[in-house]
Amino acid sequence: MLNEAARPVGVIRPATEADLPAIAHLCAAHAAFERAGPVPPDLATRLKPLLFSACPRAWCLVADRGGELIGYATCSQEFSTWQATDYVHLDCLFVTEPYRGEGWGNALFNAVKNAAAARGATQVQWQTPDWNTGAIRFYHRTGAAARPKVRFSLPIGTQEDSPNSVSVRWPE
Repeated sequence: MLNEAARPVGVIRPATEADLPAIAHLCAAHAAFERAGPVPPDLATRLKPLLFSACPRAWCLVADRGGELIGYATCSQEFSTWQATDYVHLDCLFVTEPYRGEGWGNALFNAVKNAAAARGATQVQWQTPDWNTGAIRFYHRTGAAARPKVRFSLPIGTQEDSPNSVSVRWPE
């Protein structure tokens, strides 16, 4: 439990379109921290339809400290085939270094849990690099249970790029 001195001074709020440049900057810092390589230079432009269209694919919460965005969380609603229920996938949760340990991560995480519950999700799922011991400790403190899995990633090109590709026809 946080003591009063560790409570963040500011607000966790839904992101707005005006926040996109700052969110892109936070994403770049997050990607660098996770040794993931650079984000696309037009990330803010790419995120706009995903977060703010008539049917957004994801949502973003930001940690706003007096007008300065110092952290963010991005989520999307998914479903579990095995459970036949919805869950929220927490894609990113990041707080900039100077503000870690002040309760911002906890505040963002709690806001994600509340948003998941409001959307009827039965759980939140996420992953973190196995070398990120600080994040692992943080997530254990939330009461979450780690599940051993290996995460895969495969860039998708055109059919011509894949000699073993199979053509699939969907019913009309």
